[in-house]
Amino acid sequence: MFELPKLEYAYNALEPFIDEQTMTIHHTKHHQAYLDNLNKAVAGTPLEQTAVEDILKDLNKVPEGIRTAVRNHGGGHYNHSLFWKMMAPGAGGQPSGALSDAITAKFGGFDKFVEQFSASAMGRFGSGWAWLVSTPGGMEIVSTANQDTPLSEGKMPLLALDVWEHSYYLKYQNKRADYVKAWWNVVNWKYVEELYKR
Repeated sequence: MFELPKLEYAYNALEPFIDEQTMTIHHTKHHQAYLDNLNKAVAGTPLEQTAVEDILKDLNKVPEGIRTAVRNHGGGHYNHSLFWKMMAPGAGGQPSGALSDAITAKFGGFDKFVEQFSASAMGRFGSGWAWLVSTPGGMEIVSTANQDTPLSEGKMPLLALDVWEHSYYLKYQNKRADYVKAWWNVVNWKYVEELYKR
């Protein structure tokens, strides 16, 4: 039985960048719905006792009859669980240490990285995510549709930005670019650095 993770901050803690109403609905309604549907899909199967990461790493092992539901709702649960931790009040700024060095080496500097990551978020048609991932070959920016996760492609997520309209529409309406720009002010680089070290 998968459960909704508690947020490590109040629903209004990311104001003015991410508004309280959006955070409340996003966490208690959208994330909860992914969980409810995931739990329904895996009820009575061994997947109930399997870590969601392990399920998503090998979707071919999921019985065909529930594979699409598990991919969508398991992905929704996993992606959001990460997303909440990748934001924090009073965060933003730039990463430090090994992560900063790796970003500079790969993208030619932090500003160029922000530019490319933001372009990936803006370029995702419809609903989906922008990601910074770690791969056997290093690091790259990717984008996924719907609730697909890079885990399913053997890539380790380091940074994730939700660009489904429900993550910004109440405050930013159709102005995704304004949301993406504002989001950099709440990125929890400490958590991203932890993921990178692993």
